Amino acid sequence: MKAIILAAGEGVRMRPLTLENPKPLLKVGGVPIIERLIAQLPEKVDELIVVIGYLGEKIQNYLGDEFLGRKINYVWQKERHGTYHAIEQARHLLNNEPFAAFFADDILDQKTIHELLEHPLAVVAAEVPDARPFGVIVLNPDGTIADVEEKPEMPKSNLVLTTAYTFTPHIFRYAPAPHPNGEFYLSHALSKMAKEHPIMVVKARMWLPIGKPEDILKAEIALKNLEN
Repeated sequence: MKAIILAAGEGVRMRPLTLENPKPLLKVGGVPIIERLIAQLPEKVDELIVVIGYLGEKIQNYLGDEFLGRKINYVWQKERHGTYHAIEQARHLLNNEPFAAFFADDILDQKTIHELLEHPLAVVAAEVPDARPFGVIVLNPDGTIADVEEKPEMPKSNLVLTTAYTFTPHIFRYAPAPHPNGEFYLSHALSKMAKEHPIMVVKARMWLPIGKPEDILKAEIALKNLEN
């Protein structure tokens, strides 16, 4: 199974830490975030497609052509037009097969990742106190996705998309319209797809978003508490 890892962002909110290093290479507990992700993938994920952009050469130099036993291909997202656009850059390498997708800037627990990969079409979700900065999920009675709204002012739930997905090739039939900010969001494509295909929701056991410099220390404390 192939997995796309989105690692092209500039990490503007993480500055000054990202002035010389891309966000996926920032260390949490001494380990780069992207390495933590790859280390937790099951053996069934045997090939990675890493979408790079900002300081992408440093990610290439760190991971090489093979990392932790997995072959790696790279594609460049030279103009960053959103998460759906990023996944589209890797489409030509997917051979029209089911695939997984992960963002390389958050931390998920291994059990949740393994559970996600048991479903051909699913997302990992989590409940948050303030859902406005996220893609907000509305559920059907059977627990599948009814709708996803990106960054709403008045969220309909506190359940939000995290950074891990499984997809069938059908996702490329649901290209989203641009958000008012000009980006093409994966959440909009999911909302369209959910009207015709059941999308499972896997709730994260642990999700540690790394959005600001202080989140690194918070994540290190959370991980240390899990070890103890």
